[in-house]
Amino acid sequence: MAIITAPAPAKRTDTVTQAATRRSRKLRDNLTGHTFLIGAVLCFALFMWYPMIRGVVMSFQRTRRGETTWVGWDNYIRIMNDPSFWIAWKNTFYFTALALVLGFAVPFFVAILLNEFRHAKGYLRILVYLPVMLPPASALFLFKYYAYDPSEAGLFNAILTAVGLPTSEWMQSPTMTMPAMVIASTWMNMGGAVLIYLASLQNIPGELYEAAELDGAGIWKRILHVTIPQTRLILALLAMLQIVATMQLFIEPLILANGAGTQDSATSVAYLIYQHGFFQNDLNGAAALGVIMLIVLAAFSAVYVRLTTKQD
Repeated sequence: MAIITAPAPAKRTDTVTQAATRRSRKLRDNLTGHTFLIGAVLCFALFMWYPMIRGVVMSFQRTRRGETTWVGWDNYIRIMNDPSFWIAWKNTFYFTALALVLGFAVPFFVAILLNEFRHAKGYLRILVYLPVMLPPASALFLFKYYAYDPSEAGLFNAILTAVGLPTSEWMQSPTMTMPAMVIASTWMNMGGAVLIYLASLQNIPGELYEAAELDGAGIWKRILHVTIPQTRLILALLAMLQIVATMQLFIEPLILANGAGTQDSATSVAYLIYQHGFFQNDLNGAAALGVIMLIVLAAFSAVYVRLTTKQD
């Protein structure tokens, strides 16, 4: 009598094997992703979080001859009683306001102008972005010794003389120091913003401009009612980034005005931190000033996010 045996459950075995393979592959993928993530978090913690926390702790301490003592709010009180503290904040806010008027508007309108060109777009984009590729120190030295030369040999003074206007001392003049730094900073940094605006402008549907033209809208009305509303999110984001960046004004006064400038007209908060830390050997005062700047920027960012969220 023949014995009949049941066939092996090959299909079930294959299903289990495939499930195990998928779990193994998913585990390897997760392990790889978490490995890269852990490396990034460690680098960020080492070079960002730890210095930030260490700076906050140092702002409540005083170090003398290798001995560290806890002094509470003494560093903050001492820093705020320094007349340079209020001068630095006034100059920083003044620079930020000028940068919003000039440095924020110019890249946007340059992008609109470049977007209208039909030929040589690539060449013009490279030309606009070229200053960003220069080292900031080199670009600022170019302005200091070539454009802002107080004699008639300086580029800007030569232009003023050619059109019959009086020349300026530029960086030697307390009233012209901040506008001169804003001009240099705008020329040096606007390339990146122009490219971002160009990418945003090219995503605007052409039908909107055609409808505006049919309604008789001129170029300024098209910009006001079509271009600006369609790029509102990019404009808002870059406005916030520009304010945060300009509040950290440092390299421009350091190179163009040799630090403080004439009658402290170029002293910024960031330069005052540098001065306390490296010239006065007051690391605790520099840390306290840095924490104050951090709080101001964080408060501005929170208010800005709250306002933009309500608008949305």
